[in-house]
Amino acid sequence: MIKKLEIEGVHMDVGDDLRKYAVKKIGRLDKYISKHARLSAHAEVKLKESKAKNKDERTCEVILHLPQDNIRVSESTINIYAAIDIVEEKLKTMLHKYKALHHNPRLHQRLISRLKRQPA
Repeated sequence: MIKKLEIEGVHMDVGDDLRKYAVKKIGRLDKYISKHARLSAHAEVKLKESKAKNKDERTCEVILHLPQDNIRVSESTINIYAAIDIVEEKLKTMLHKYKALHHNPRLHQRLISRLKRQPA
């Protein structure tokens, strides 16, 4: 679970159900973050509601602060719960890219060589 998760509503109330849903979806993304980055990672979730003349939009914006990068994802839909789901999927993809870019290849090689040396 991401330790520091700030949820803020802009032009809307963030009720307990919505807060729990956002914590459940965004908070469990720490399993996609490398172990050294988990300690300092924190997320800002902004839930916005905008009412235009002929369409209502709810926007979910997540800014994930990681040690070497910041990841920002935003999505607008009619339903705020759907926006949170879509943002979660986008964040998973972005975190896979982050992990591939910032992981230590020497560690991976050492683990493979250690597994090869162990008798079966």
